[in-house]
Amino acid sequence: MGCHLGGHLARHTDVTLVGRPSVLDGLADGLTLSGAGRARAHVPPELLTRTTDPDALAGADYVLVTVKSAATAAAARELTGRLRPDTTVVSFQNGLHNARLLRDALPQTTVLAGMVPYNVVHTGPGTFHQGTTGALMLDAHPAARPLVAALRAARLDVQPRDDMPRVQHAKLLMNLNNAVNALSGLPLREQLGQRAYRLCLARCQQEALAAFAAAGVRPARLGPVPARLTPWVLRLPDAAFRRVAAASLAVDAHARSSMWEDLERGRATEVDALQGEVVAMARRHGLTAPANARLAALVHAAEQPGLHRPWTGPALLHALSGTSDATEDRQVPGH
Repeated sequence: MGCHLGGHLARHTDVTLVGRPSVLDGLADGLTLSGAGRARAHVPPELLTRTTDPDALAGADYVLVTVKSAATAAAARELTGRLRPDTTVVSFQNGLHNARLLRDALPQTTVLAGMVPYNVVHTGPGTFHQGTTGALMLDAHPAARPLVAALRAARLDVQPRDDMPRVQHAKLLMNLNNAVNALSGLPLREQLGQRAYRLCLARCQQEALAAFAAAGVRPARLGPVPARLTPWVLRLPDAAFRRVAAASLAVDAHARSSMWEDLERGRATEVDALQGEVVAMARRHGLTAPANARLAALVHAAEQPGLHRPWTGPALLHALSGTSDATEDRQVPGH
């Protein structure tokens, strides 16, 4: 995601990419951006400064944090003592708590919460593909205005919001599909087109909505269907779902979740900031979230070397059996 945002911004402002050698070494010849209906574009290396040294952040007007949630604390430590007083930090990350963690570590710095609604996959050396669409969102704060202008100049849709906590809860609801998609091994369009996978997601979302209600949180509406109705839509038969949720299936034929990419590359996932967050929130309010807990366990098992294998929709639904309405389980699958 950092390469995607930095690549788009590089023709409109000075961009420095601070990251892992495993990523930066692949950018020696620049980076290529594709997807989202835009023409394939190459960003030459002279437009990008690449470094592993966080001291390069010292002169930044904006720092966009795009690391996985588990790496936020480490990123905050690297930012501490290196930023100008007027630097603005934006957390473009999944999960609910990353902006707060950054604010706690950087009390003298303006830290804004952001949200990226689409997925970006590293498809090859220096190549980053956006598989779905949507508007970036971030806190409507005066400090955000120059960044918003730069993002818009780069032809990225962006919306300042005054309800980012509600937006983040809505995004968490959407991101619960990341685990389902990662375990399916399928492109998002194909996975969402199969009812058994959608029933798994519906169970996770129903548990999340119950936890949100107990916490007094009403997620923002980010799409054509209110959040409270999405489990109902997901449970529709395939033909009806295709009619009602055509926009959900209007994604790149090759788009997959970033969690799928993590499993493919042998990296730890951020399932604990997604399914794990729902489990923790439910527990705090005297509820349970067994479908989310089971999916988190399955993803952690898949993180182990040699144990990642694709699950069919019926098999995954069967693995969640007993966690929701048994009338959904009309087939006893094999795996």
